[in-house]
Amino acid sequence: MALFLFLLLVAVVLGFIGVLAKGLFYLLLIGVLVALVAFLYVGVRIRRSGRRPTR
Repeated sequence: MALFLFLLLVAVVLGFIGVLAKGLFYLLLIGVLVALVAFLYVGVRIRRSGRRPTR
């Protein structure tokens, strides 16, 4: 969960800098990609944890 929060924080910071700084629009795009990776990571972790066999 710490990795997810870290990736989300990085995405927000990159997006914020990308919006505010002139000519750094690519940072906004990188921030969006990092956010997508973070959400995919959490989705995979949740999906794996739900498939434990019952005994």
